[in-house]
Amino acid sequence: MSQSYRSTRSSAKETQSFEKTIIQGLASDGGLFIPSEIPQVDAETLEKWSSLSFQELALEIMKLYISNEEIPENDLKELIQRSYSTFRSSEVTPLAKDITGNGEHLHVLELYHGPTYAFKDVALQFVGNLFEYFLQRANKDLPQEQRKKITVVGATSGDTGSAAIYGMRGKKDVSVFILYPTGRISPIQEEQMTTVPDKNVQTLSVKGTFDNCQDIVKAIFGDVEFNKKHNVGAVNSINWARILAQMTYYFYAYFQAIKGAQSKVKFVVPSGNFGDILAGYYARKMGLPVERLVIATNSNDILDRFMKTGVYERSDDVAATLSPAMDILVSSNFERLLWYLARDVMASGDDQKAGEILNQWFVQLKTEGKFVVDQAVIKAALVDFDSERVSDPETKETIKEIYQSSQNPKNYILDPHTAVGVCATKRQISKDNDSNIQYISLSTAHPAKFAEAVNDALSEFEGYSFEKDVLPDELKKLSTLEKKLKFVEKADIELVKRTIEEELVKMGLF
Repeated sequence: MSQSYRSTRSSAKETQSFEKTIIQGLASDGGLFIPSEIPQVDAETLEKWSSLSFQELALEIMKLYISNEEIPENDLKELIQRSYSTFRSSEVTPLAKDITGNGEHLHVLELYHGPTYAFKDVALQFVGNLFEYFLQRANKDLPQEQRKKITVVGATSGDTGSAAIYGMRGKKDVSVFILYPTGRISPIQEEQMTTVPDKNVQTLSVKGTFDNCQDIVKAIFGDVEFNKKHNVGAVNSINWARILAQMTYYFYAYFQAIKGAQSKVKFVVPSGNFGDILAGYYARKMGLPVERLVIATNSNDILDRFMKTGVYERSDDVAATLSPAMDILVSSNFERLLWYLARDVMASGDDQKAGEILNQWFVQLKTEGKFVVDQAVIKAALVDFDSERVSDPETKETIKEIYQSSQNPKNYILDPHTAVGVCATKRQISKDNDSNIQYISLSTAHPAKFAEAVNDALSEFEGYSFEKDVLPDELKKLSTLEKKLKFVEKADIELVKRTIEEELVKMGLF
C-alpha cells in the first residue's frame, strides 16, 4: 500500500512522503501529520498476527504505513530488530497478568524494559535508527563536507530527554541537544542524560524552568535561518514515527490478554500529551476490537474536562503532581484526534474542511484560551474513549494498595504514573461490573525513576527497601560515572543557539 501524510491544519489536497514527515516532525502550518488513510485489518489477518513475536508484529503494522518504495521490507525488518535488541525483555513489552489474583482481570502492560526504563524507549529507539537510515541513504558516497546532517533539539522535564539521547547516541550524522531546567529534574533522570559519553550527545542545563526550555526549543524551530543551516529535527511526541511505533504494543498486549478467548478488552492509559493513547486509537480504527480506551489524567485534567464538557480550555497554571510527566497545560497530540472528530462529525468526511475547522479551533485556543465543540463531537469521542481524573492522594493510595494486595507477583510496585492508570482501571472495573472484560493498564515507567513518590507511599511497610526492592543495578551505577553537561547561565535563545553551534564544531558536525 502506498501511504502518504497530510497536516491536520491543511485545507489543501497535498500530501507528502513518510520520510519527509518524520524528518520534518511538525508541519509548516503548525499542524501535525496524519496518514492520508488508516489501513484496515480484517479478522483473518488478526488471527494470523496473534501468534507473532513483538518484532514480527511491528513489521506487519509498519509495512501498512511505510511504502516498500520508501523503506524496502528487509531494511525495515533490520531497523526493527536493531531497535528492540536493546530491551531487557525478549517480549519487549511483557504483560503482567492478573496482578491482584482476585479474578478482576487487571493486567499491567510493562513498557519500561528499554534502555532508559520508560515507555518512550519503544518509539525513540526506532526513531533514532530511522533518522540514521534516511541520512545514510542520502549521504551515500558523499564527502564529509557535503553530507546531510540532523541536529535534534529537545526540552525535557525528565524521561523524554534520556530516551531521546539513548535513541540518538552514536548515530552517524545525527547530533542531539537536550535542554533541561537546572535542579528541576530527579537525580536519576539527570544522571541518565549526563553520563552518556558519545561524542554526538550534549545536555544543556539551563538556569530557568521547563517552560523556559520549551519556549527556547520552539523558538529554535521557528528560526528559519538556524533551521536551514542545521536541519533541526524533533523527537517529541508530535513526531508521527513515535505514534506508529507505539501501535505495536496495543496489538501485542491484546493477543496476550485474550489468548483465543472471546473477551472484551479495555486499555487504560496514563495521559498527558495524548501520544500513547492515540496509538491505541489508531489500532482500534485499524480493526483491533478494543471495547474502549480510557484516558487517565492527574489533576492537570484538560482531557478529562473536554470529554465531560466539550470545552477544551487551557488552565492558568500547571499543578505540580506526583506524576510529573503528565503535568501539562495543553495536550500536544490531542489535535490528531480532534481532526478525525471534525472530519467525521462536522465536515461530512471532507479532509480539507476538517483542516479549516481545526485551524479555527486552534486560533480560538490561542486568542481566547479555549474553544467549545458541539455535543455531537463529544458523543462521537465517547464511542472510542472514556476518561478518569485521579488525585495525588488516590495515586499514593493505589501504590500502597497494589503493593499490599498483589499476588502475581507479590509486592508489585507501581510508579506514580502507572498508579494513576491503575486507580482509573479499578474505577472502571467497579463501574462495569462485567467479568467478561479484560483490563490492560499501561505501565509507563519503572518505579526507580520516581523514588520520592514511591518511598513516600511504601516506607511505612516493614521489610520494604528502595535499594533492594526497586533500584536496578544499572541505575545504581550511574552516580559513579563521569558527567558531561554544559551549563547555560540564563534562559536565552541566542545564548543556547551559540552554545549549540560551538558544540557542533567540537563534534565535527558543523
